[in-house]
Amino acid sequence: MSEIVNRVANSKLVTIDLEDFYPAGQRVLFDIKDWLLEGFVLRERDFRAKAKEHDWSQYQDTFVALTCSTDAIIPGWAYMLLSTYLSPYAQKIVVGDLQLLETVIFSEIIEKMDLSGYRDMPVIIKGCSRKPVPENAYIQLITKLQPVAKSIMYGEACSSVPLFKK
Repeated sequence: MSEIVNRVANSKLVTIDLEDFYPAGQRVLFDIKDWLLEGFVLRERDFRAKAKEHDWSQYQDTFVALTCSTDAIIPGWAYMLLSTYLSPYAQKIVVGDLQLLETVIFSEIIEKMDLSGYRDMPVIIKGCSRKPVPENAYIQLITKLQPVAKSIMYGEACSSVPLFKK
């Protein structure tokens, strides 16, 4: 009988798991509809007063998506004003929903990634994460990896899907 050899463990195959880059911190959807008159009209004086009175320290180390869930027309300065209060506390602030927030977070992470260690290597981009890694992050990662890697696959070493080969 011959010895069972784990060829995956002995290969140069490198795995990138975007879940490993998921930054810690609560994600918060900050809906300003309750700060509007009847949920639709932004009255500057009232809005500024609510912003001034609000306890912004509760957003320490959070990631915040500013939104308005009604069809109100919100002037750009309103979100800018809120960000002046949030910026000393929040790690990241966007205007949009939680999905956009995750996309922005991962865009910045991938932009800063040093991929020199993957040069001319076969790479697997691990799928199936338990954390909310946005699909767009995988597209950005493969776009950044393609000029560097020898080959790129998606999935697990035992059942990967080939995507690119130099």
